[in-house]
Amino acid sequence: MGDEPKNRFEKPVPTLREVARLAAVSVATASNALNSPGRVSEELRQRVQRAVDQLGYVPHAAAQSLRRSRGKLVALMVPNLRNPFFADLVEAVERLVFERGYSLLLYSSGEDVEAEIRHLNLLRSYRIDGLILAPAGRREPSHSATLAALKAPVVLVDRTLDGFDVDAVQLDNQMAGQLAGKHLVDLGHRRIGVILGSSSVSAGRERLLGFKEALVAGGVVVDPGLMREVGLRDSRAYDAAIELLGRPDRPTAIFAGHSLVLLGVMRAMAELGLRCPDDVSVIAVDDFPWAQAMQPPLTIVAQPVPEMAAASVALLFDRIEGNEAARERRNLLPPRLIVRDSTGKPPKGA
Repeated sequence: MGDEPKNRFEKPVPTLREVARLAAVSVATASNALNSPGRVSEELRQRVQRAVDQLGYVPHAAAQSLRRSRGKLVALMVPNLRNPFFADLVEAVERLVFERGYSLLLYSSGEDVEAEIRHLNLLRSYRIDGLILAPAGRREPSHSATLAALKAPVVLVDRTLDGFDVDAVQLDNQMAGQLAGKHLVDLGHRRIGVILGSSSVSAGRERLLGFKEALVAGGVVVDPGLMREVGLRDSRAYDAAIELLGRPDRPTAIFAGHSLVLLGVMRAMAELGLRCPDDVSVIAVDDFPWAQAMQPPLTIVAQPVPEMAAASVALLFDRIEGNEAARERRNLLPPRLIVRDSTGKPPKGA
C-alpha cells in the first residue's frame, strides 16, 4: 500500500488529444486554435475553447510550471501598444518591476475583449505572482471567473471594469474632460466638436462627462450633432474629422479623446488646408514627445504616467507581499493642462 502513487485517486490531467477529440478537430488544429488563433476560423477557435473549458485543460507548458513554485513573475496586459500612453506605461512598469527583482510578461489585447480573455486564460499556465491589467473595454460575464482562476492579485490601471472591485489606478478622467472643456470655453469657443474613442471604455465615458459639464457650466449648449465616437482606430478619427471640418458651420475647436484620435484629426486638418489654431483649435488628452515637435505645438491634458505606473506597481506588491488593506483601494490621479499653441480664440466672425 505504501508504494502506491499518492495521486492514485486524482483526476487525470486532460491532454490536448482529448481536447481535439471533444472538439472534433485534429490535434494540430486544436494546437493552432490555442496558440495561433489567426490560423483557424473563429468557429473552430470557439469550438476548441469550449472543449478546453469543459475539460479544464491546461497547456503542457503550464503543467511544467505548476510543478514549480511561483517564479517572481508579474504580467502586464495593455490594450494597444500603438498608443504612446500605453507604450510609456509599459516602459515605466517594466523598470519598476525589474527593480524589485521580478520578471515581466507583456501582453497586448489589441482592444479585443475576446483576445483579452484568451490571454488571461493562458496566463494561468505561468503561475504569475500578480497582474496589472488595462482592460480592453466592456466587462464580459467570464471576466470574474477568469481573473479569479489566476489565483494572483490584480490591479486595474487606466481603465476599470464595471462592477469589478479590485485595486485600481486611474487618471481622474472626468477632471481631464473638465479641464479641456473649460479651456476652450474660456477662449470663447461655442461651437466645439468632440471626437472620442469608445464609450465602452470607462476613460472615454468619464472624459466626455467632464467635458459636457464644463460646457454647461460655461453656458455653452452641448450639441450632439458635433460629437463622434470612432472606436479606437485613428483612421476612423480621420474620417470623422474630415466630416466635421468639412461642414459649412464647422466647429471652431475640436476635443480629441486620446492621442490616436488626435493623429486622425491632425491629418484631416492638413489635408483640408486648415491652420491650427487660426481656423480650428485642437486639444487632446495624453502627452507624448512629438506633441511639442508638431507645428504648432499641441495643447494637451497630460496624464501622470510615471505616477500611474508607480502606484500600480506599489499596490500590486502590497498584495503580493501580504500587506493587504481590508478593502480594495482606488488611486485617482489628477491630470495637468499644458497650454501650447494649438488652441486660441475662435476666428473672427465664427
